[in-house]
Amino acid sequence: MDGFRIPLGSWVATGVDWIKTNLDGLLDVISFVVSFLVDGLTRALLSPHFAVIIVIAALIAWLVRSWQLAIGTVVSFGLIVAMGLWVPAMQTLALVLVAAVIAVLIAVPLGIWSARNATVRAVLKPVLDFMQTMPAFVYLIPAIVFFSIGVVPGLVATVIFALPPGVRLTELGIRGVDSETVEAGQAFGAKPGQILRGIQLPLAMPTILAGVNQVIMLALSMAVIAGMAGADGLGKIVVEAISTINIAKGVEAGLGVVLIAVFLDRVTAALGDLGSNRSSLLGMLARRRTQQRLAAASAASEVAVSAASAPASAEAAAAKDAEDEAERQKAAPRRTAVGGGVH
Repeated sequence: MDGFRIPLGSWVATGVDWIKTNLDGLLDVISFVVSFLVDGLTRALLSPHFAVIIVIAALIAWLVRSWQLAIGTVVSFGLIVAMGLWVPAMQTLALVLVAAVIAVLIAVPLGIWSARNATVRAVLKPVLDFMQTMPAFVYLIPAIVFFSIGVVPGLVATVIFALPPGVRLTELGIRGVDSETVEAGQAFGAKPGQILRGIQLPLAMPTILAGVNQVIMLALSMAVIAGMAGADGLGKIVVEAISTINIAKGVEAGLGVVLIAVFLDRVTAALGDLGSNRSSLLGMLARRRTQQRLAAASAASEVAVSAASAPASAEAAAAKDAEDEAERQKAAPRRTAVGGGVH
């Protein structure tokens, strides 16, 4: 075997060079769009006073989860401000949110397609295995070649790394829908698109949202690697701390990533089953609507029962009056009139 070697890496490098040479215009468009989205969201998060963003985040936490999470959000984000990491934290949050949205927009259609087509599923499975097991640092090499240093290669690598669980869990959710329910829809003449929108997607939504949760968590875990590609945020501070062996800076930046991760995890996990969170605003509103419906139904049933029993009550009262009259006649019978004789 001496001297025998398959130059697979050289072939991939040749392909990357070909893409860079022939698709440079497309790469520029992708870079512009990604930069515009991330920079725009970052400005939107940093333009208001930090207290406004904290209040909005707390309200979102209370809306979907609980007032306890809202208080925890205020404390967590306040700690980020106290450590002087508000700006890089919002830069990281913007990067993660944009990457997660792009990954979900790709993953959900691919998962649906894979669930409904065995050939697509057979092709996607090894590709997803490759994407999940390949070290995330490897994705940075072609991304930096395509897009240079900055936020774009970090976001591209983040999307590639976070995509597989979204595809897998979407496919699992669609395929996990009861076949009898689908057959019932087909028996009523529903088309495949109607079955997908009206039956499969609603029933698979908890599993799909679990996939969205995993996409967001993996995207946030790539924050440090994106910092190595030059993306601003907490990841860049961690990289600087590693290069200078600055323990204090590394711990603070890492804690900021953890606090954002906890907030995003709890909020996205709560989206899968909003009704079960009794302390959330949506849960309280749902219970109030349920109580109002039950009260209305109870009142309607009482009215119906009273309306149905009214004729019977009238008949019973009439029968009682007749019995009383008969008793009075027995107790004091009328005297027979004395007739006069014939003179």
